[in-house]
Order: sequence, then C-alpha cells, then structure tokens
Amino acid sequence: MSWHAGLNLAYAHQTRDGQAHTTARFAHSGPLRILQSLYPEGLGICHNVLVHPPGGLVGGDTLDIDVSVAPGAHGLITTPGATRFYRSEGALALQRSHLRLADDARLEWLPLEAIAYSGCVAENRLTMELAPTAQLMGWDLTALGLPSAQAPFERGSYLTHLELPGQWLERGRIDAGDTRLLQSPLGLSGHRCLATLFWVCGSEIARPQRELALELARALLPAHSPALAAGVTAPNPQVVVVRVLAPLVEPAMQLLKAVRNAWRTGLWGLPATQPRVWGT
Repeated sequence: MSWHAGLNLAYAHQTRDGQAHTTARFAHSGPLRILQSLYPEGLGICHNVLVHPPGGLVGGDTLDIDVSVAPGAHGLITTPGATRFYRSEGALALQRSHLRLADDARLEWLPLEAIAYSGCVAENRLTMELAPTAQLMGWDLTALGLPSAQAPFERGSYLTHLELPGQWLERGRIDAGDTRLLQSPLGLSGHRCLATLFWVCGSEIARPQRELALELARALLPAHSPALAAGVTAPNPQVVVVRVLAPLVEPAMQLLKAVRNAWRTGLWGLPATQPRVWGT
C-alpha cells in the first residue's frame, strides 16, 4: 500500500505589544505532521519539527511539503530523524518540498539527512521561490546506504534536485551500479555522504556580504578537512554554496552546523541557537 501525504505550513508575522511575533499554521493530509511551535529565541523566530510517523518511504509513496513565509516572518524547520528511502520493487518514492518566501521573510530549512537504502528508486526535490528581499539558509544531506552497519548502497538509484528557478539548479542521479561515479577521484571518490549547504537570496547579494559568507565558511574548512572533502563557491550573485563529500554523515553534519552557526551570526546578527530536537 502506498502512502500519499501532504503538508501546507504557513508562517505569518504580526506585532504584539511592540514585539515581532512569527506564528505558524498548518494543514495536512496523510501521515505528515508539524509538532508544537517552539520559541527558544523569543517570539520573533518560530521553530518547528516536521514529523513523518511511518519513518520512511517505499516505492509508490509521495510526500508533498509546501511552506510559505509571509513578509517579516522567520521560520526554522527541522526533523527529528533521517528521511529513509527504502527498497522498491520498481515504483518511485518521491519527496517534493516547495518553499516560498515573501519580501523581508527568512527561513531556515534544516532537515536531517536522507538515507538511500540499497534497492531504492527515489527522488528528493527542493524548489525555492524568494521575493527580492527574502533570504533562506538551508541544507541537503544524502547518505548512500549505511556503511557503518554493513548495509552498502548496492542497487537502485537516487535523484536529488535543488532549484532556485531561473538562477540556480543542482540536479544529479546516482545509480548504485555506476562504479566510476562512486569510486573515481573525479566522482565521489569512495565517499558515501553528499551534503550541500546554501545561503540563497531573492536578489543579488551585495559583494561585501557575499565575500563575508565565503570567508566565514572557508575559515572553518581546515579544522574539518581530515575527515572530508569540501569547497565553498558563489555560483551566481544570489547563492553561496558549501559542498561536502564525506565517508559518513557525522563529519559532514558537523561542518554544516558550524558554517550555519557562523553565517547566522555573521550575516544575520543572530546567535547560533540550535533546534531543541538536535540535543535529544
């Protein structure tokens, strides 16, 4: 039996007693939920945890996530655990996430990793639409199999799609049988975790800010480099990207969290507050 689930999450902004307040409202169909809104940083930033009770997707399953952020609102979304794409008999397992930000809105999209189990046929798509003064920090992590559990990615395929329409598109399909891609020094070089962290703006980032984002990220690479391969680029004036290859999720996640913390403080003037669920 296939699961089809959808979630619409809308962040709004209002002022209460002279203080900014971000609120979240959601509607869902099927097994997809948002837990209680949390405010560890005060009322201006709303933290939410996205939960998929079945725990994973099999062939034929589809998850549709639609997030909108109103002017002036600031939302943060994470998950309590990995998204798991399990073995398929041939049908596609699909997750589609669509993020829409109005002017002066901010969003942090910080789900934990997606795990592509051997035999999966999976696609994970993220589309971001930003008004000119909106900003988004987010990441995408993929683990191919579970190497530490002796469960390698030996069959199947996984497609990842990251898009800022008209400005930035990263799309790639990894086939478990493509040993040249998986093992070559020009490909994944034997690594089994791929990660991308991005700061995306709705219009051109001022050069000093763009250079600051690059410098903050590059300053953190040497401390993490023995355990992974990483680089930082600005593929166009609206996007700054950190790309990581690692043997396992943990070292990649450590680097992404460190850069996100540095960007949050250096670019937004906010403390490096962590979602509470990460500490459990």
